[in-house]
Amino acid sequence: MGHTRKALRTTAVGAVSATLVAGTALGLAPTAQAAPNPVRFVDITGDGGTVLKANVVTPAGADGTHRYPLLVMPTSWGLPQVEYLAQAQKLADSGYVVVTYNVRGFWQSGGEIEVAGPPDIADASKVIDWALAHTPSDAGHIGMAGVSYGAGISLLTAAQDKRVKAVASLSGWADLIDSIYAGRTQHLQASALLDGASIVTGRQSAELRQTFDDFYSSNLAKEPELIAWGKKRSAATYVDQINKNGAAIMLANAWGDTIFPPNQYADFYEKLTGPKRLEMRPGDHATAELTGLFGLPNDVWKDTARWFDHYLRGEDNGIDREQPVQLKSRSSGGYEGYPDWKSVAATDRKISLAGTTTIRANVNSGADGGVVFLSSILDQVAQLPPMASIPLLPRRWAAVWQSEKYAQAQQVRGTAKLHTTLTPTKESGTLVAYLYDVGPLGLGKLVSNAPYTFHGRTPGKPFGVDLELYSTAYDVPAGHRLALVVDTVDPLYIEHNPSGAQLTFSSPANDPSYVSVPLREQ
Repeated sequence: MGHTRKALRTTAVGAVSATLVAGTALGLAPTAQAAPNPVRFVDITGDGGTVLKANVVTPAGADGTHRYPLLVMPTSWGLPQVEYLAQAQKLADSGYVVVTYNVRGFWQSGGEIEVAGPPDIADASKVIDWALAHTPSDAGHIGMAGVSYGAGISLLTAAQDKRVKAVASLSGWADLIDSIYAGRTQHLQASALLDGASIVTGRQSAELRQTFDDFYSSNLAKEPELIAWGKKRSAATYVDQINKNGAAIMLANAWGDTIFPPNQYADFYEKLTGPKRLEMRPGDHATAELTGLFGLPNDVWKDTARWFDHYLRGEDNGIDREQPVQLKSRSSGGYEGYPDWKSVAATDRKISLAGTTTIRANVNSGADGGVVFLSSILDQVAQLPPMASIPLLPRRWAAVWQSEKYAQAQQVRGTAKLHTTLTPTKESGTLVAYLYDVGPLGLGKLVSNAPYTFHGRTPGKPFGVDLELYSTAYDVPAGHRLALVVDTVDPLYIEHNPSGAQLTFSSPANDPSYVSVPLREQ
């Protein structure tokens, strides 16, 4: 099993990573050649003397007599320093000095990959120091932005460096553990993609290699150490310091992000007390921002520019008066505004999970969360999420409950929650819950899913399970129904079901089982 996973990381995942990197580099490089603003390729000395490769884009005509707001943009995991060049040009056009740099450990920058550890945050501050000393940037108006890895580093820097006044964190993470270890379950495809990309495009530190190996090994003795490692690299750990520093924080993510699911961003957003904005759209990891990286019109980058224009340049563009939570449904085209995350769901409708159902483990029933990147991209561009024929799912390996047919369309908004009583035959196990939109012919389209793993339970003794599925915005058509499916195997995750294990779901009279579905006000 271990050799198979290593092969997956170093071949298929590595090839995908290299393709993505090459496509981005080739697509953005011509932009630099036709750039109207001066572009400099420079070396910046980061923490401990590590050399960081960087680009500097200044407004046309800048002659040192005027100071401009500064934007610092760390690159995404595995992508080269030209990643943001198209957006840097646009931002420089509107009056910013933009410094983008390759984070340590990747491509031509020095050092080893620290996974947003203290050296990465110190690097960001060193880049700010360098920009203030070598560009016509304004020390009182500094912002940071980034996609994915750059998003996480930007948030963490805002907690440590008071000079950062505004952040746009796009497709990033606030809680690393709640991203790739949600439900106490290793997200195999997501972590393998990150692992493979870092092997192809960077230099893993010994600590990172050991962390990946411990993560894959399912060694429970290493779990506290892994959680501590992740918490140290999570902005949610430092939310009080971010609030104290007062930076204006914009968060943007995709409903189908298979690396950094939306729940952890929404939870973090609710804890912020300063100026803030949360945007959620269809797509997978960083796909909502992708067209903007090629200089094409893009809603995420448009709002990013508006965010900085208001909070760094003082422009009265109205973004501070808009509803701060902006959602785009996977099923319809328009945006919906809400005053906060709690208001996204006006009501909850419970689907009863009545009766007692036993399933056997170790076999994939055919209900799956899809394939990292590919499935949610199909949903984004063609509204084709992963599907399953609900009547044909083998009840030996899948538990299935269905609602009644809905006379009116149901607008699912927010976080569905599963509550049930589980009796295992082994002390450890994994289940995966799926919520499907089921049409008249029984074809189910995936609305949401989430894994759940338990350890140290007494075989034969029931216990309560509460599981939040991944947040979403999905419209169930009139005449359809919702189905909850539970099985034990999904290629997205590492499962922990011993051979021959069985799981029994029951609904005691004093503690009935249900799935609570959040609905928008009709």
